[in-house]
Amino acid sequence: MPPARRTTSRSGNSSGRDRRTYDPNRIRTALINQVEAVADAAHRLTPEQQTLPSGLPGWDVHHLLVHIAGQIDAVPRFLARPETEVTTKAPQVTLSRWAVSTATVAEKLDADTRKDAQSSPDGAARIDQAVADLEPVIESAVREDLLIPHGFGTMRMLDFTVTRLVELVVHSDDLARATGVRVALDRQATAATVRLLADALAAKAPGASVEVRIPPFAVVQAIEGPRHTRGTPPNVVETDPLTWIRLATGRTTWAEALGTPQLTASGARADLSRVLPVLG
Repeated sequence: MPPARRTTSRSGNSSGRDRRTYDPNRIRTALINQVEAVADAAHRLTPEQQTLPSGLPGWDVHHLLVHIAGQIDAVPRFLARPETEVTTKAPQVTLSRWAVSTATVAEKLDADTRKDAQSSPDGAARIDQAVADLEPVIESAVREDLLIPHGFGTMRMLDFTVTRLVELVVHSDDLARATGVRVALDRQATAATVRLLADALAAKAPGASVEVRIPPFAVVQAIEGPRHTRGTPPNVVETDPLTWIRLATGRTTWAEALGTPQLTASGARADLSRVLPVLG
């Protein structure tokens, strides 16, 4: 799989950094596949499994299912808002800014999920309804020429859909770990999630003293300090995609992961504990 393209923004991008772009066709396919995977898993859950702890504070699996439905139907909900065509300025909200800003709305998301869970006794049916609402707008979901009003500012619709992939991949893993039910992770959805979270780390902790490798999807440099220019970097962190996703979202701590074969860190600066997680 070729890496996502990087292009340099020439307008009002909030970060001023190179902006990774995503192929709309791949994102559309990934969204369809991941939505289908989580919907299938939801229908295989027993009533007992839906009462299990989700691993997220104060939520059982039913809360998690309802929250997943909300991430899916956010696409048609945002598309129903007044359109703003992209003309002379780039969106105010980059994917990295979205990632590092999610913690600021965590309490509201928790309250909304609890309210929705009370009024939606069947989590699988709630997901089915979200999927039905998504289907008519799936092509618009990956438009690059459309800006939508977002809680953090204005966002490109394609980028917003990439954020839905992140939510779906992360919560698919939550669901699998909480219930033991297999939830397939689409390869392209996983790739987009890994890359977005890696870029968010580089934005949160800018620098070039540590090389973070998540093969086969991403390599970024982060952390202030001496810049490496040639040969083997003195500070290297390497892990697999799923471990990286769990680290970047706080599902696994640095100390926990460091004690496993899935994470290696070499060099005096190769400790990311102070900058993780990147997504609240």
